Amino acid sequence: METIRGLLWKPTPEEQKRKCNALVRQNVRKLDRDIQQLKAAETKTKSFILQASKRAQRNPSMAKQAAQDTRVFARELIRVRKQNSRLQTSKAQLQSVQMQVNEAFSVRKIEGSIRASTGIMKDVNSLVRLPELTGTMRDLSAELVKAGIIEEMVGDALPDNELLEGEDDEAETEVDKVLTEILKDRLPATAAKPEDLPTQPVEEEEEEEDQQEVLAQMRGRLEALKS
Repeated sequence: METIRGLLWKPTPEEQKRKCNALVRQNVRKLDRDIQQLKAAETKTKSFILQASKRAQRNPSMAKQAAQDTRVFARELIRVRKQNSRLQTSKAQLQSVQMQVNEAFSVRKIEGSIRASTGIMKDVNSLVRLPELTGTMRDLSAELVKAGIIEEMVGDALPDNELLEGEDDEAETEVDKVLTEILKDRLPATAAKPEDLPTQPVEEEEEEEDQQEVLAQMRGRLEALKS
């Protein structure tokens, strides 16, 4: 009997509205957490660049290695900023979806019917393709289909390689711009391209190995912040 009642039960429009809003808020909270993590990663990456520059200032023979390290970290910083921008845009889309959904339910309350929205469909289709939101956005899209706000389920998530396309080979001018922003021309030799700097003397190789171990630990912490 309970099973039959469960099959026959149909949520009211107000219950559907509350559930949709709860799912939107859940997604916004997830994006807010990810954005905060990216801000922490950006701060940490900037400190890595400054630390590498200070090492070169203390020991000019390490300038070439420091220049390589600062450019690696600058590329990481560019990726972090691009990801942050993408999530900020997604958050704005989510908030737009929430406003449109509430408006659709308001119209339904007044007119007694609801019309499928191509605008909401487009935004939801974009958001469900984000790996960060795929699961909960599918739940939201299913609720919107039940409510009649969108007409069908949305597409699959973007493959990781498509999301990252074009992010592995940032233009050198963009890297230079980031280094100029952070170093502010205080250490021009460190900010220069590695090939323009003198090669490190042989007697410094042992010290360089120790430095590389430190840098490897720093990069590991950066990857942890990004994951």
